[in-house]
Amino acid sequence: MNKAAMKLYYCETLNPRKACAAARFLKADVEFIRIDLASGEQRTTEFLALNPNGKVPVLQDDGGTLWEANAIMCRLSDRVASDFWPHDHRQIDVLRWLSWDASHFTRHGATLWFETLIKPLFGGEPDVAVIEDAKTSFRLHARVLDDHLATNIVAVGKTLTVADFALAAALPYATSAEIPLSEFRHIQAWYERLEQLDAWRNPFPA
Repeated sequence: MNKAAMKLYYCETLNPRKACAAARFLKADVEFIRIDLASGEQRTTEFLALNPNGKVPVLQDDGGTLWEANAIMCRLSDRVASDFWPHDHRQIDVLRWLSWDASHFTRHGATLWFETLIKPLFGGEPDVAVIEDAKTSFRLHARVLDDHLATNIVAVGKTLTVADFALAAALPYATSAEIPLSEFRHIQAWYERLEQLDAWRNPFPA
């Protein structure tokens, strides 16, 4: 059997989720390699040589290694000659949403995910003040996206781009992480369409 053209190192957390979903959506020739965070695989000398930050995801291909999930989604798109990462007038707008998402939308959704779902796994108590602040901030910025999606079926242009997968990163956990998604009907409708994709529902190897 031929070896896969690329290796994608992942675990079942938010940023690897969107990179894995993109690989599946694009049908990229990728070998998925799970990193066990609980046992500290991300801190080994071998892994730090791939990503000195000690984090996943990491993509390894004949061009070298690449870390950061949004960049990995763009590289995967280029490898399969898709416009999931567009190279026309849409690109600047995609970059705008990626930057906004990291600073605002998923930033607060990820805080809720961490406080309500991840902290308890390690014996921590959710910080009620942090949760309430994250909900307030999420609502503030969600209104911006909701207004945008009132007249747009996707984040940019007419087809899915890396911006959509980035914006949706924390939303699979909306109910369990108490993310107030249901308050924003246009975001919810957009996300329900995204959930129809098998690559998004089941991003990780079985």
